Amino acid sequence: MKKIFPIITVLILLSLLGLIFFQFLWLKSAKEIKEQQLEDNITKAVSEAAERLVQERSGFPYSKKSDLSFSEKMKLELFRPSVTQRFSKEDIQEILRSSLKKNLMKEVTFEFAITESSLTSDPLASENFFKYYIDSSHNVRRIIQLIPPSGSNLENLTRDEFLVVIVPHSGTIVLKEITLFIMGAILFTIIITTAFFLTIRTLLRQKKLSEIKSDFINNMTHEFKTPLATISLAVDALKNEKVSGDKDKTNYFTSIIKEENKRMNKQVETILQAALLDKQEVQLNLKKLSAHTMIRSALNNIALPVEDKGGKTDVHLEAQKDIILADEVHFTNIINNLLDNAVKYSKEKPHIQLHTSNQGNFLRIKIEDNGIGMNKETLNRIFEKFYRAHTGNIHDVKGFGLGLSYVKTMVDAHHGTIRPESTLGKGSCFTIMIPLAG
Repeated sequence: MKKIFPIITVLILLSLLGLIFFQFLWLKSAKEIKEQQLEDNITKAVSEAAERLVQERSGFPYSKKSDLSFSEKMKLELFRPSVTQRFSKEDIQEILRSSLKKNLMKEVTFEFAITESSLTSDPLASENFFKYYIDSSHNVRRIIQLIPPSGSNLENLTRDEFLVVIVPHSGTIVLKEITLFIMGAILFTIIITTAFFLTIRTLLRQKKLSEIKSDFINNMTHEFKTPLATISLAVDALKNEKVSGDKDKTNYFTSIIKEENKRMNKQVETILQAALLDKQEVQLNLKKLSAHTMIRSALNNIALPVEDKGGKTDVHLEAQKDIILADEVHFTNIINNLLDNAVKYSKEKPHIQLHTSNQGNFLRIKIEDNGIGMNKETLNRIFEKFYRAHTGNIHDVKGFGLGLSYVKTMVDAHHGTIRPESTLGKGSCFTIMIPLAG
């Protein structure tokens, strides 16, 4: 698992980056093709509009001008009206609009001008023509000379008139056309990226879960191995003739077997209780009870271990109201677990402080110790099932990593909250808030 996990991560990451890269190339290519198509269509549309503007001069179709005499042709050349004389600005705009719509299949904004000798004279221009003519970095500009159809007798007698058309913001037009493709690419890239990170996170969780389960099995083996070895030694001692004949020694070894048996039963009950919590089959027997009474009962249970380590317990039950709606067994176990951890993870001489107070409609219980403390990573994971804090060279801390998980579940079941605080090397503090009975 340790070797294959980095390989899977790298392969998926390379695939994701490759997919994004080729999508970028495809979109870039699509944009270039669309830009070229837009320019070609605009050129075609402007050419068609220019052709319409020069179809007739002085009311005579070019197809009939070959029948005119030389003097008539000269007269037409000298006095023929220009495009700007024959068409109003609105007429030219309408011709261009219909031509652009026909070729582009949609309405687009455009500006135009008709001038002689390429803008040397005053042109007939639309309102914003010169603005976009000067700033042409993002525009499509087309200049078409207005000349009669090829083969006309007047082909060489026409004025030099030019139709200039500008389609501004051509890049925006192209982007609108490929917006659907861009949004689709972004959407599916986000989906694939999300799937990638969810996969990696799931793999990491499975890896951690595998490690935690391995630690649990090791801890469980150790927890059962020690009492079994003790019981085996006690049984062997009872078989000794000198011991079997001594009633006091027999009672001593029998009591050892009984205590170790209780210890194993307690561990089994802990595991079974965790299984019930998983299935949410624990039923609370809620009653109005005195929290202080249950706390004192829990304090009695740790009095001897604290005394054996030369430690002390400071208790300040200052809450004026301590009646809560609780399950006596499970609430006592909450306090027991927290106090037991304070003793197990303490230094040479444990110093445990327990305070109670009222905060609004809640009972506040604060348990502090001067133990080894926890780093931020441990503090974020202490309520995970089977997780145990790393204790460095301390190997005598026993348990399955189920205590604090049980505490969190039971506090939640009592509609309360628990907040852990800790400083590595200085100790930990757990604050429980339980609603008072109405």
